[in-house]
Amino acid sequence: MGMPGGFLKYERRCAKYRPVKERLTDYREVEVYPPEDEVVNQSLRCLDCGIPFCHSTGCSLSILIPEINELVHGGRWREAYERLSSVNPFPEITGRICPALCEASCTLSINDAPVTIRNIEYTVIEKAFENGWVQPRKIKRRAGKKAAVIGSGPAGLAAASKLSGRGFDVTVYEKAPAAGGILRYGIPDFKLEKWVIDRRLDIMKKEGVKFETGIRIGKDVSASYMQKNYDNIIITTGALHPRDIRIPGREYDGIYFAMEYLSSSNEYVCGSSENLEIDASGKNVLVIGGGDTGSDCVGTANRQGAKKVYQYEIMPKPLKWDSSWNPSWPYYPSVLRETSSHREGVEREWNVLTKEFIESRGRVSGARFCRIKWEKKGEGRPEMKEVSGSGFALDVDLVLIAAGFEHTEHEVFLKELGVDYDDKGNIKTRDYSTGVRGVYAAGDCRTGASLVVKAIKQGLKAASKVGVILLYFWFFHQAY
Repeated sequence: MGMPGGFLKYERRCAKYRPVKERLTDYREVEVYPPEDEVVNQSLRCLDCGIPFCHSTGCSLSILIPEINELVHGGRWREAYERLSSVNPFPEITGRICPALCEASCTLSINDAPVTIRNIEYTVIEKAFENGWVQPRKIKRRAGKKAAVIGSGPAGLAAASKLSGRGFDVTVYEKAPAAGGILRYGIPDFKLEKWVIDRRLDIMKKEGVKFETGIRIGKDVSASYMQKNYDNIIITTGALHPRDIRIPGREYDGIYFAMEYLSSSNEYVCGSSENLEIDASGKNVLVIGGGDTGSDCVGTANRQGAKKVYQYEIMPKPLKWDSSWNPSWPYYPSVLRETSSHREGVEREWNVLTKEFIESRGRVSGARFCRIKWEKKGEGRPEMKEVSGSGFALDVDLVLIAAGFEHTEHEVFLKELGVDYDDKGNIKTRDYSTGVRGVYAAGDCRTGASLVVKAIKQGLKAASKVGVILLYFWFFHQAY
């Protein structure tokens, strides 16, 4: 342990944000990360716990957090990078967009501010890139087995990286024009600039991973072709079937799903589309849904020059919590969160039910709402009750539905492969196997929409299941 009582000497200092007026003029990352010496001081706050809950309870990837902190404050940056990358294939991504469940589980969070684990992770990996330590792995031996990964989001990239490292010849199929999945098309550049993804993809390509983009399995390539030409298939297509709001007026122009809007903006920002298909400029924008996707819509609309942005949520307002410690330690707390996008300008409301959309010449021009309250009777789920006389209306020109996702998209190739779905509509698996020989599933298409870090973990786990089978046959072949 570098400094017993370091948390008493150094207060928590994390990344700051560029000024609102400045960042609203571009799509560059909003966070300004602390300098190296400050990161070293922050690592000294680590308690080096006997039971590191950050590692065991908080982090889905079980990153060796106390060890990395020890190496950082000892100036052993390369070793810190090696520890980090031994379990996390994409720390430059999680270091930017992970909600840091590890920090919620930090033992300091019992009654103090946690260690800035995410900022430390970011600094370690960017220092590694800066010093040329991140290099393509040299795969010494290929096993003569071919694997296809369908989908290039975080789970797909993690699976491809793991399989390639284990000697597979890996091809990643992506229906979009470029690889990255939700990382590229769903997350705005002000949270994750796309050069970060491209830098990692370039390394994976040099390691031998092939990427086939603009290919829709079941249309451009049949499922039977995939089964004939690949020994194993891992499905990582996400869970992007959106939850709709079926109310009068839903068919009017100017009402879009959040992911349609975000994808349109991302394509325009990166230059792959010359025209901004869905533009919030000069409009009153209504975002329905209070989660992270809705927050991303808020930030994007403000950058496009929206006149006014509203974000309405049907659920109750979470507990407002201003203290630095975690009331739900060691678990992630359910408290009110204000993102950088919220600080850029938005009117937020909770317990609001959208009742009807209003039109003018076939295009949405407003909406009607009412207030609600949630009542719990017995041990059942709370029931929604409208508050009498609480109705109100709002003039809006653009509506973005960010009400979450129901399940994975039931594409044709899934039926052709013969996979089953669970009761929620996601791909049914047992130990990542779909029950169809050689076909596995990982990430959101298996569990429903969740965090990027959890998708990465599942991609690695699924690849490990495939890899175990491969190693068995390889050793059997060598022995006989």
